[in-house]
Amino acid sequence: MDARTPPSRAAPGALYIGDIARRSGRSVHTIRWYEAQGLMPGVVRDRGRRRVYSDDHIGWLDLVERLRLTGMSIRQLREYTVLVKQGSATLRKRRALLADHQRRVQAMIAKWTEALALVDAKIEFYDEWVAKGSRPAVSAQQRARARPPATRP
Repeated sequence: MDARTPPSRAAPGALYIGDIARRSGRSVHTIRWYEAQGLMPGVVRDRGRRRVYSDDHIGWLDLVERLRLTGMSIRQLREYTVLVKQGSATLRKRRALLADHQRRVQAMIAKWTEALALVDAKIEFYDEWVAKGSRPAVSAQQRARARPPATRP
């Protein structure tokens, strides 16, 4: 995606904002917002000053959506996008940024897995209560799962 060379006319395979919205499943508003935030590298304009996109932008939108879904901030996405625009000289920096994000995601997955275990235990507790018609005894193990994990300094 090179934003420095505008096409003289729409190239074969060129996509306009409506095309990319339909093909990516995102709204025109969302795509324009990403571009306004500096999160859409390589968008060029045709002679009529319309934005021209490519299939690469659909993949980029998928990546941005997944990074946001996993908690990457807009600031971090901007940083990543700037690095992408700078080319292959930034490969190590891009990798490091994504590796840091990966570690944060893995830590969050561990916390969510622990939280889900408590939700599962509560559902089992209520299933047993409904099945027996009376409140079941709570085991020491269930009480331990119900306590939040100790915070680390």
